[in-house]
Amino acid sequence: MRSRRHLWIIILVAVATMTGLAVQASATQALAVSTSITVDGTQGGRTFDGVGAISGGGGNSRLLTDYPATQQSQILDYLFKPGYGADLQMLKVEIGGDTNSTDGAEPSVEHSAGVVNCNVGYEFWLMGQAKARNPNIKFYGLAWGAPGWVGSTFWTTNTINYLVSWLNCAKLDGFTVSYLGGWNERGHNIAWYEQLRTALNTAGFSAVQIVADDSFGWGAATDAATNPAFNSAVSVFGSHYPCGYLSDSTTCTGSSTAEALNKPLWASENGSEDETAGAPALIRSITRGYLDADMTAYINWPLIAAIYPNLPFDTVGLMSASQPWSGAYTVGESLWATAQVTQFTAPGWTFVNSASGYLGGSRANGSYVSLKSPDGSDYSTILETTTATAAQTVNLTVRGGLSTGVVHVWSTNVDNPSAATNFVHAQDITPTGGSYSLTLQPGFIYSVTTTTGQGKGTGASQAGAALALPYSDNFDADATDSEARYLADMQGAFQVEPCASGRAGQCVQQMAPVMPVEWQGDSDAFALLGDTTWSNYTVRSDVNLAQAGTVELFGRANTQARPQSDQAAYLFRVSNTGAWSIVKSNTSGTLTTLASGTRTALGTNSWHTLSMTLQGSTISGSIDGLAAGSATDTSYQTGQVGIGVVGYHTDQFDNLSITPGTATTVPTGPIPSGLTGKCLDDFNNVSTDGNKVDLWDCNTSAAQQWTLANGAVQHSGKCLDVIGQGTANGTLIDLWTCNGGANQQWTVSNGELVGTQSGKCLDDPASTTTNGTQLDIWTCNGGANQKWTLP
Repeated sequence: MRSRRHLWIIILVAVATMTGLAVQASATQALAVSTSITVDGTQGGRTFDGVGAISGGGGNSRLLTDYPATQQSQILDYLFKPGYGADLQMLKVEIGGDTNSTDGAEPSVEHSAGVVNCNVGYEFWLMGQAKARNPNIKFYGLAWGAPGWVGSTFWTTNTINYLVSWLNCAKLDGFTVSYLGGWNERGHNIAWYEQLRTALNTAGFSAVQIVADDSFGWGAATDAATNPAFNSAVSVFGSHYPCGYLSDSTTCTGSSTAEALNKPLWASENGSEDETAGAPALIRSITRGYLDADMTAYINWPLIAAIYPNLPFDTVGLMSASQPWSGAYTVGESLWATAQVTQFTAPGWTFVNSASGYLGGSRANGSYVSLKSPDGSDYSTILETTTATAAQTVNLTVRGGLSTGVVHVWSTNVDNPSAATNFVHAQDITPTGGSYSLTLQPGFIYSVTTTTGQGKGTGASQAGAALALPYSDNFDADATDSEARYLADMQGAFQVEPCASGRAGQCVQQMAPVMPVEWQGDSDAFALLGDTTWSNYTVRSDVNLAQAGTVELFGRANTQARPQSDQAAYLFRVSNTGAWSIVKSNTSGTLTTLASGTRTALGTNSWHTLSMTLQGSTISGSIDGLAAGSATDTSYQTGQVGIGVVGYHTDQFDNLSITPGTATTVPTGPIPSGLTGKCLDDFNNVSTDGNKVDLWDCNTSAAQQWTLANGAVQHSGKCLDVIGQGTANGTLIDLWTCNGGANQQWTVSNGELVGTQSGKCLDDPASTTTNGTQLDIWTCNGGANQKWTLP
């Protein structure tokens, strides 16, 4: 029979496991690494400017505007509400330029010179939502591109005037923009920045601080050190990914020249990591960014992956939200890593250099930074042990006027994420004589603070579901200048406007009249809509060509690579002359004409109806109800719809509809790999939940019989499943009871099986040919180990 003492030990060990706080049974179990930290209120360092995130670069917040009110509010609370989630202290937004800037295009407030419309897009809406939750949040504007009328390059007086127009729109909406950048990741033009400073002062924006140069490295600071006028124009030096792009961020690169200028140094874009797998790198970038490079602000790209799952970076950010019709969303581990800093500090606090460093004097053990409040009473110490391999202890002593009262300890296990270990109020400690000790477990973030008011949000996502067909929208319920529900711009700007050419009601119009100043490669103007698992259907839309040219419908729009022209899809194109074609586009940007011909001319400024039907391997098009032609192709089996124009015409679309086709025979059989002689295999033909899916010599056995149906890959009634709904490279694949989850949905693109939730490809690790190798997901790269021949 266990004694009461033994029961208490069991309970304490259980609590320690959850919170990461070790229980020491005796003095003989002393830990190998010990760090002494003295938090002295008389000591100081640089001023903390905050932790933020980026909405833009681009289109990554688009679907958030279409979420049901309840789930939308929950998402916004997780991002901005103090004491709830990320509690962001800065929001950096894209100044739209009608051009794709990674995952979509954001509209300009001035498509044509002199015609300013402050009601377009969603960034001002988002700023309003952020400010309503946190009145102290600071705003930062940056352009990735610009409308084409500014000139052939970004560095023009017209662009400066455009940025001033955007600031005036922000002011009109009641927003104070604290910071303004130049051209994202395109270096700096010294004379232009100096001219910008003068223009801002003249226009009444002298309080707006200029950040330079939002590129890689510290080149702007190097130039400012020898150019007093440029140095005077710039208030903040911002570098992108100073701790490495898509790296472990164990070391950050600074600049002694930049530090000597005594201006704020920021990681003005960082991140680009999966919402959960990227959490350890995120916290390291914040703490080590200060230790290594004196950086006082960290801005994560992006804020949220509110984009369709066939786009790049679809699980990158603090959260993801790709199904506005269902209300489903996920809260990433990176959000809680952010909360471990933001909920315990505020811009204006001061780093305490003497109480910041590496645990045990070694990067391998982790890092810590301490900050004190402006009045010198409260303090917080943030510690991360993400590179540690064993438990260690820290001994803290507080003095110099700082509070020696109760200390609150919060923790997050970022190495093994779970709801139970995310943002846990682990314990409260009463220091003795201003001193206390903590034992830290590896893989955690700890926040030790005298402040209160922290909290963990309780909002819960709805279950995911496919967007049901039939689907239609006539846009008549939409406000002028808004973006149509679920329609995401990829290039150009598609806005709801009054219908032209004698038609009443509202239509969608492409608004960019000329090629923008682009950030990534050019493409036709187009927008996507719908569910990536749609298969057989007819997409139909009325069209009105405003100028001579060509309009297009997209079907089975599948994986998009970069730039946006690398869009896998079928296109039905029709010109004003009546010329038509059915075209296949792939992720290399290659266009292949599958069929073509000519019908009666459509002309311009008159309405016509186009439709494209995708049924099995047949793609057919019609004009005004009359068949144009058809083609046969098996490259894409599922995907979204879209509308577009070839070039940059101001054509209109109305009465968009998608109606389901008929079910086709469900294909069943082996799925050979691109690695010769190997097949997709259910290990040992054991169809129980959790059995691994592996690679094996092709043998036509029952273990290698797979069925493709409704976006799922099935064996013996179980589904090909990404374990734990993971999205990081290397997440393993198993069999599991089919549940309709996004981690069990796959799209077919150029012989690759692409996970709907992760956007990553079914992959044989390192092209291993050993029988029994368990498959995983990995960033799509076109390798033979990611190619599969479907039945």
